[in-house]
This record gives sequence, structure tokens and C-alpha cells, in this order.
Amino acid sequence: MSILVIQIPPRQRLHTSGALAPAVGSELNYVLGRDDGLEALSQGRCAPALLPSANTVVAVLADTDIAWHRITLPKAPAARLRAALVGVLEESLLDEPESTHLALAPDASAGTPTWVAATHHGWLRAVLAELEEAKVFVDRVVPASWPDAPPSGHFAELNSDPDRASQTDRFQLTWAHADGVVTLPLQGGLTRALLPQPAPPGTRWSASPAAAATAERWLGAPLTVMNDAQRTLQASRTTWNLRQFDLARKGRGGRALRDSVRHFLSSEWRPVRWGIAAMLLLQLAGLNLWAAHLRGQLSERRLAMTAVLHEAFPQVRAVLDAPLQMERELQTLRTLAGKAGAADLEPALQAAAAAWPADRPPVDSLAFEPGRLTLAASGWSDAQVEQFRQQLLPAGWTVELTQGRLTLSRAAAARTGGPL
Repeated sequence: MSILVIQIPPRQRLHTSGALAPAVGSELNYVLGRDDGLEALSQGRCAPALLPSANTVVAVLADTDIAWHRITLPKAPAARLRAALVGVLEESLLDEPESTHLALAPDASAGTPTWVAATHHGWLRAVLAELEEAKVFVDRVVPASWPDAPPSGHFAELNSDPDRASQTDRFQLTWAHADGVVTLPLQGGLTRALLPQPAPPGTRWSASPAAAATAERWLGAPLTVMNDAQRTLQASRTTWNLRQFDLARKGRGGRALRDSVRHFLSSEWRPVRWGIAAMLLLQLAGLNLWAAHLRGQLSERRLAMTAVLHEAFPQVRAVLDAPLQMERELQTLRTLAGKAGAADLEPALQAAAAAWPADRPPVDSLAFEPGRLTLAASGWSDAQVEQFRQQLLPAGWTVELTQGRLTLSRAAAARTGGPL
């Protein structure tokens, strides 16, 4: 199982030309790792359409694109929850509520304090739309930092101007703690004034490779060097997911099917695919062999029937349907001998007379066709009909009662023609 983590560049409001900036951009940084987010398999930068495939896709937003609000979650049904959130946060939002996307913290419950992440709705929708157009379906959208304890601080480049490499205003600090997340430039004294002195126990400090030297001098303590790929992969392990409300992932069944197919077609399942293909080929070969065996048996039986027909009736030369031709020959011999066949009237009348109830008058009407004798049975009780049927059953006759008439038939005898 694999995970593709995409780093979404910070939102730009306008190009220098005054046109709206694209939501995603021509190329994206990505990390392909294992599904636990602990190990990177590969990383790089490419166009969205060239991103590698994975079982799970996670998009990571920049720290500056998310605002954090602490509220008591109102009690409201799911269909009206966002409206309730807007009512609580309306005075705190910097943009209009219609243009702001809100997302609740994991495991948030009504009536308890919780965090709400806010970002630009139209921009995030455009990001997801551009990725889906490139056949990249994002399962989760997560923040790079979120309110957490113990706190963490990450130093990174604010811009990449080489002429300002020695100045602190080239770098920024993202401070994430239990009371929120804030991103501040290192220039000036505001950042030092806002940070607690000393830092709380267990504080985790990290910096990008370009900011590591400046960050250690500014902090006066060693820290962990963490590049963008490592930080992005670390963010993918959070339980946050900003795909909520109208941006929630749709088509989960289809997505699950696509993921299953993609997983089945991966290199990990190649031995299984080969095994299934071999099993199907063996099954197909076995079915063909069995079909050939059955065709051989059928051909042998047809030859045996033809041989019996030629032996019993040498005058028959052309054999088209051996059973039918044999039945006709037997019927001819029976007629010449003056004997009734199994499908004739006499055997049916004899069987009916033998089983006819003693308390019933003789039949007043009947109808006959080869193999079927129909008798009038008005006034018969169910017990009499059942007794009549049971007496004829051992001789191979079936009895049906329909609209006051009994029908005797012995189709098997009619087909075989009976003995001479």
C-alpha cells in the first residue's frame, strides 16, 4: 500500500499582470511513501498529470492558507451544521462566509470546545478540480501544522532572493501550540515577544536546510533539519481532513473500486495475477478435455444405437434418428401382430378400469389422444382422486384433475413404445 502526498503551493491572489493566479500551478512537489507515512519511497516535482499513482492521495496546504478558530461546537443536525458554524464565527471570519470553507477537528462533539480550520472556499475547490481533471483524486486535504501540544516550531524560507541570504527577513517561523498556529517573520522583535520564554518542555524545533543555520543562531539551540518532503510526509499522518461539507469526497464506492483495481494491478500483486491466470488456463484446458471426453461418449452411444438399429432391423439403411426410427419399426411390428402399444387407447382404458372406485358409476364421456386419456370425474371427492392416483402410480401412470376431468398419461411409455 502506498500514499502520494502533494504539497499545494501557497495561494496567490493576483499575478503581476493582474490576472487571477491558477489554483495549482504547472508543477507540484510530491512525496511517494508507504501508507503509514513513515518512509519516503520517492519524491520529486512534476505536472499534476504526471504524478505517480498510489492507493491514497493526500494534499497538504501551506500554513499561511489556513486560519484557526477555537469555538464550542453548537448542537445542530448535520445538514445545518455549517450554517451553525457560520453563525458562531461570523464576526471572526476575515472573508465573507460564502467564500470561506470550514472544517471541524477530528472527533469533534457537540457542546465541547473544538478547533475549526478556515480557508478560501473557491481556491480550495479550484485546487481539487484541477487535480481531478488531471486524474488525481484527493482523498484527504490536511494542514501542514495544526494546534497541538507539546508545541512545535518550524523555520523555513520566506523567499529565495539570494541577495538577502544573510538577513533574517528571508525566513519565517511557524509556531503551532495548544492555542493555535501562527506564522511570523524572524525580522524584528515581534516573534520573540510572542514566543513563551523559556519554551515549554518537549517543544519540537525544526528547520528547512536553507534556514537551519540562521534558525540555530536565532534560537540559540540546536534543532532538527527537516526538508519539505519530510515535513509534508509528516503532515500526512495527521487525522485532520479538510474535505468536509460540500467538499467532502464523493463517489466513495467508485473510488474504492478504482483503488482496488489499481492495487490489484500493482507490482506487489503480480504473483497473484500470474497464479489466477494459470488457474484459469488450467480450468479452461480441463473444461476442453472434459468436453472432448463427453463428445466421445456421445458419439460412442450414437454408434451403438445405430448398430442396434441395423441389427434389429436390417431393412433400415439410412439412419437419421435411431430412436425415432426404431420406435416406428416397433410400432409397425406391433400393428402387424395386432397388439396395442403403450400410447394406444386399450392400455389406458384397462388401467383406468382397474383403479376405478367401486362406488362411482361408469364414466359417461371420455376423450383420447395418443398417450393421454381424459375421463369425466364430476362429483369425485379429493380422497377418491388421491386413491385413483396412488393405484395407477406404480404402473407409471400420472393422473391430473382439471375442471372435473381426470387425465391419465404415461409419456415415458409412449416414447419407448412399450414391449411387443
